[in-house]
Formats: sequence, structure tokens, C-alpha cells
Amino acid sequence: MMRCLAPAILLALSVLTPLSAQEEPTAREVVARGLDAHGGDVFLDPKTLQLTGTATFFDPATGRARSTADDYRMWREFDRGRKEAHGADGKVRIIARQGDQVLFEVGYDGATTWTQDGIMPKEKADAYWASNFGFGIIRSALDDGFTLSFAPDRNVGGHPVSLIRITDPGGQETLFGFDKQSGFIRYMAFDSSRGFHERIYDDFMALPESGWVQARSVTLLYDGIVSNTVTWQQARIGEAIDPAIFTPPQEEDE
Repeated sequence: MMRCLAPAILLALSVLTPLSAQEEPTAREVVARGLDAHGGDVFLDPKTLQLTGTATFFDPATGRARSTADDYRMWREFDRGRKEAHGADGKVRIIARQGDQVLFEVGYDGATTWTQDGIMPKEKADAYWASNFGFGIIRSALDDGFTLSFAPDRNVGGHPVSLIRITDPGGQETLFGFDKQSGFIRYMAFDSSRGFHERIYDDFMALPESGWVQARSVTLLYDGIVSNTVTWQQARIGEAIDPAIFTPPQEEDE
């Protein structure tokens, strides 16, 4: 009898072992897979990013297109080791043009924020960036001091995603949605002074030279209302950027 039971026990164990190996991934594993899917080391520390494309801005009351930028550009310099999810970091400049007309411009040189109207007071600038910065914290999500946890899975644009809540060392939370099949980041969201801010990413392209994966389509929403959509057509990674790009305008003496 014992000789019969022993093989049965071994068979049961052999069946159970693969099941344990198929356990659902941890939140950390989901994030790590997403970072790898977007380029691994180059995504974690790209140094610089330059994007060129178009953008459409919508009226929040009617939902109709209010304006279209046929030339929409972003320049970005990154600081590695970011700790604050929704504060300004590194350097950034964005210009939206329609023909020869500048629809809007915003820049940050690491200390000063400006728009097409001139230098923005610091208090106002801090609030502005808190409502706009958020995606870059994904590069620090696996660092010490960050907490990762699951939120309920959801569907984004027909794609099942794993939703991960990333909490920075100061307690600020950001939701990231990772495509369950590809690992790509399809969704990001956080509370802001403008309302609940969401971004939906789609149409991913890989840059063969670097392995960087960029979402060509980005839709921004506040409190469920579409604010604007961006279609990126070109991306450049790790190339030097002229320092003048990040130089604020000189304030005129009164």
C-alpha cells in the first residue's frame, strides 16, 4: 500500500509545482517588465528627449477642437533619482505653433518657469507643474523609498492592463497601467489642482538605434474631459540640446 501511495504523492507534488510557478506577478515585477518593454537602461536614464509632432486642443464645455498645433515640440533634460512625483524636475520646454503663430510656450530651466507671457511666479509655477508632471516618476519606481501596490485591473482602449499605484517617499500617488501582453505603459493618472488627471498612451514605436519605445499617441484628460491629444512623429534620445533652448527670456526693466 505504501509503495502505491508514494508515487501518487510524487505525482500530486509534480502537478502542484507548476501551479505555484504560475503565480501572478508582484507589483514590482509588473513595473520592472514595463521598464524593460520601454527600453530598459536607456528608458531609465535617457539623459535627453526631443519629440516633434502635432497636437489638438479641445473646448472643455463643448468637446469641439479649439485649436490645432501643426508644429508641437518638446525638449527634455532629465535628472536621475527623482523623488517627487508631481513637482518640476530637470529641464523642459514645449512650444505649440500653428503656422507662424505661437499658440503657447512653456519652459523650465531647473529654477525658473516661463510662458509666452513671460516669467511665471514660483507659487503659480509650482501649482502648474504639479498638475502636469507625473510620468517621469516611473523611472524611480523601483528605487528605495517608493511603495508599489495593485489597484483593480482595467481595460484601456481595448487592452487589459495591470494597474499599479506608485507612492513616492513624500506620499504622492500615481497610477500606471501596464499592458498585460506587451508591458507597455498605456495609462497614467493622479489627483491635481485641475482635477483628476489621466493620460492614455497608444500607437507605440521602437527606435532601432536605442531600443527606446515611444507612444506616438497621447490623450490628456481632466475629470474625464479630454483636454488635448498629441501625436508624436519623431523622437530623438540622448542627443545634446542647445542650452539656449532652456534659457528663460530676459525680463525687461521697468
